[in-house]
Amino acid sequence: MNVYENVIVIGYGKITGEIIRLVHRYQEEYEYTTIYIEHEAEVFGTSRIICTDLDIDCYKIEDKKELTAYFQSLAGRCLIISASNNYLFPKILTENPQYTILNFHNALLPKFPGRNAPSWAIFEGERETGITWHYVTEQVDGGDIIVQKKCRIDLDIRAYELAEKLMQLAFEGFCEKFSEIIEDRVTAIKQQVSENRKIYKSTDCPGNGTFRMEDSPEYIYRLLRAVDYGKYGIFPQVTTIYQGKKVKIVRYSRIPKEKMEEKQGRWYLPLDTEYVLSLSWIDIKDDSQRGTI
Repeated sequence: MNVYENVIVIGYGKITGEIIRLVHRYQEEYEYTTIYIEHEAEVFGTSRIICTDLDIDCYKIEDKKELTAYFQSLAGRCLIISASNNYLFPKILTENPQYTILNFHNALLPKFPGRNAPSWAIFEGERETGITWHYVTEQVDGGDIIVQKKCRIDLDIRAYELAEKLMQLAFEGFCEKFSEIIEDRVTAIKQQVSENRKIYKSTDCPGNGTFRMEDSPEYIYRLLRAVDYGKYGIFPQVTTIYQGKKVKIVRYSRIPKEKMEEKQGRWYLPLDTEYVLSLSWIDIKDDSQRGTI
């Protein structure tokens, strides 16, 4: 059944490439054209490479106004798939029946709408989280739910590890619902959105990126894992005040008590009867005082 004339994928990262391949695989069966939009630059250009290999139209449009104008220039019904994408679709698109827009969110909406949801799930001590595919409305992360999938939040998982896990879960959910989406026969669930809900911004940082020495080790460990995006450096390193000076944590780990070693620039905080939180720090004003784990 031919519902859409164009299927546009917009986003970056591994999940975007996987969705491009899936959409392209069915384009002859459903008689639509596959298009990829790179709105935010991909470091390794993985999605562009996939488009080149599969002969898919690919456009790099970083300016928001230009991107909106591009969508408006398309003829016929369009399905827009937003995967790991930070472009906020304006009202002129979300309220136009020509466009069906769906988005992947890395939390179980209505929890943690906005940016960096894996961080907030860890920081708030959630035992489980998951993903949501939902239709896009003018309200941020407020549209009807297409599918949700859950996963546990392990004790030691860090934000970047959880984000990767959720991306794989999102692709699985998309595959499960693809035929319903492409045939426009999804039975969506209305989202229960609170009027006073908090929408997390990219500038919001768990715990404001700092802790006090009297805070519980469990809280400190949650904070450190919540802001840890590894090489991506989304958040700055966590800081605290120690002996009247500001220091930053450069390494951390949960280790058995028997592995503790006394070293300069290292603290051990008891987590339970068997484990401690090992923290290595440096004085922000003197990088030579580097601790090691």
